[in-house]
Amino acid sequence: MSEPKVPAPGDTYKGWLFKWTNYIKGYQRRWFVLSNGLLSYYRTQAEMGHTCRGTINLATANISVEDSCNFVISNGGAQTYHLKANSEVERQRWITALELAKAKAVRMQAESDDSGDECSTSPPSAGQGIGARNSEVQSTLRTLGSKVEDLSTCNDLIAKHGSALQRSLSELEGVKLGGDTSDKIRQVTERATLFRITSNAMINACRDFLALAQAHSKRWQKALQAEREQRVRLEETLEQLAKQHNHLERAFRGATVLPASPSNPTADSKGSGPGKGDASDDEENEFFDACEDVQEFITIPADPKYHRRSGSNVSGISSEIGMDDGTTSLDEQSLASNPESPQSQEVVPVRKRRTRIPDKPNYSLNLWSIMKNCIGKELSKIPMPVNFNEPISMLQRLSEDLEYSELLDRAAKCQTSLEQLCYVAAFTVSSYSTTVHRTGKPFNPLLGETFELDRLQESGYRSLCEQVSHHPPAAAHHVISERGWTLRQEITVASKFRGKYLSIMPLGTIHCFFEKSNNHYSWKKVTTTVHNIIVGKLWIDQSGEIDIINHRTGDRCHLKFAPYSYFSRDVARKVTGVVTDKDGKAHYVLSGTWDEKMECSRVMQSSRGGENGTEGRQKTVYQTLKPRELWRKNPLPEGAETMYYFSSLALTLNELEEGVAPTDSRRRPDQRLMEQGMWDEANAEKQRLEEKQRSVRREREREAARLANTAEEAVIEDSITDSPLKSVPQDNYKAMWFERSEDSATGEVTHIYKGGYWEAKEQSSWDACPDIF
Repeated sequence: MSEPKVPAPGDTYKGWLFKWTNYIKGYQRRWFVLSNGLLSYYRTQAEMGHTCRGTINLATANISVEDSCNFVISNGGAQTYHLKANSEVERQRWITALELAKAKAVRMQAESDDSGDECSTSPPSAGQGIGARNSEVQSTLRTLGSKVEDLSTCNDLIAKHGSALQRSLSELEGVKLGGDTSDKIRQVTERATLFRITSNAMINACRDFLALAQAHSKRWQKALQAEREQRVRLEETLEQLAKQHNHLERAFRGATVLPASPSNPTADSKGSGPGKGDASDDEENEFFDACEDVQEFITIPADPKYHRRSGSNVSGISSEIGMDDGTTSLDEQSLASNPESPQSQEVVPVRKRRTRIPDKPNYSLNLWSIMKNCIGKELSKIPMPVNFNEPISMLQRLSEDLEYSELLDRAAKCQTSLEQLCYVAAFTVSSYSTTVHRTGKPFNPLLGETFELDRLQESGYRSLCEQVSHHPPAAAHHVISERGWTLRQEITVASKFRGKYLSIMPLGTIHCFFEKSNNHYSWKKVTTTVHNIIVGKLWIDQSGEIDIINHRTGDRCHLKFAPYSYFSRDVARKVTGVVTDKDGKAHYVLSGTWDEKMECSRVMQSSRGGENGTEGRQKTVYQTLKPRELWRKNPLPEGAETMYYFSSLALTLNELEEGVAPTDSRRRPDQRLMEQGMWDEANAEKQRLEEKQRSVRREREREAARLANTAEEAVIEDSITDSPLKSVPQDNYKAMWFERSEDSATGEVTHIYKGGYWEAKEQSSWDACPDIF
């Protein structure tokens, strides 16, 4: 049986190999695919369409042979594949294919570096020489086709003469010395000569084809680039013309309905531009899916009869909601017409924030050597070096929830509570977008540590966090905005190390209040999981469900964060949700991903599907309008991969500012040393601070025990005077800026801001602050 041929450098090579996984499972059978200079592998052939387990670029890889069946592919330390073939022949076939692919990848990379040096960069004009260029391309293609046919012919001849030569050599081995020896030798010599001639012809044909392809490759690349640029220019021109046409059409229709305001033409042009006026005729018959199929419900395009003007058929929401009839009409029109909005205010110079921090040093440390003795323990009780941290504290990480505070600004201007709930849900999801690449652990705040975020000039809000408990760690957070909303939360982080992954479970409730509507919303956070703790690249996933409740109206939004699964064909990091009123009737469907964007679609009609299905397995079918984008993630700053993947806001959180409290996280020395790249000094300083905190805690516990003894002696006296004995807390610590109080809506006892911080800052009165650093 003939063995399969080694592929040419441009072909795809596939097959089974055994890949070393770990010391427990050893070598595992995997399906490998070599194509375009990349070696990828999958668990099965069926995974090729959706799940690649790993890919290595051969252009920078080193290929080495260990023994008769084993070989290693490495690209300098980041990726190393230990592979094993079934036989030495198969291993050699793979080595040959890999070397050919590597040589081609290196050559193509070198050619791409100087691909623009030999051709003119100016693109041809729109009508210049199109027929001549097509004729030239057709001629070149015919020439290349003839060369390919020559190569195919030579290939067949080489296979034929090679087989004949192999048979002659086999016969020669079995011939005894005698009279016919010379004839056999002569026959082998003739066949070897034919094989050499055919091989030379193949080599010459390959050389001609390669030379011709190289001569035209760069010219075609330049021509393709010119066509792409011309297409982009045409698309931009077409888009501009469409906008002008739409603007003129709307101006004609709304001439008697929405006249331009002569007092503020700038704001009018922004607030009454395309997509923000009367859109009742533009999208009369356009209905689209809200999201892909999920477990709880299915969305389908609504029937065209459900037009905006047929208000009796709409699912209960006012037809005046702008985001159903225009792209972003309500929000931008409200902002433009509001005299307090930034667009209509005089430009006030604000502080220029930093855009870079020192690059992260490349220190190697084995996480498993530290974590193997900590399985099942609380993460906050594990002594960790700063090598696994990022140079911000948990209080600053909590303040990053305000990265997209403009969503709450828009929510404050909404006309209905259901629409407002959509923006609150988008804000809830947006707080997780900064975590997608952030595998570093924030510093555990010291008891009494604070962090202020004063963005009154830039974004209209002031934020204050304080660490109000150490075991369990709990942080209180309060934000007040001049744009009509207040946010507060107290988060206690419970975390468990499970060996392969780390679960972080935030406990506590987030509250958001809107002044204009008196709406009070509350919700909780989902579970964060850090995977590949033992081996592999760390990655983060968010999973769980969130219920956002409007305590005034009873409206509710149920969000589901789908956990990542190897076997799921759905979009990774997917979030879906439904906004319902107090009666459970759906009004909006939300869809998107927590690391990219969120959209909402208005529900026109809903029904139960699957009448013949098993009870409990039926899905709700929602007929929805075209989805509208609520939120999209901002791109990361340039070079973010060397700066802990910080966002633009995160880069400014640890920037030194004058006038902050002495307990502010910016003044923490170990965190500052880590940011500056001095990790050894930061570890020493971290140990000093932790020991100082333990000493203060022991002293506080002794004081609490003394107070408890005093309280016991006063029991009799308190009972006689009918005065209830107040319980003495075990940890005799009292927060500086927050006090414990019961929430009237949820009944929870939580820390609420009692005021005084910003007044103390104005007066520089920090005498009452503890010395924690």
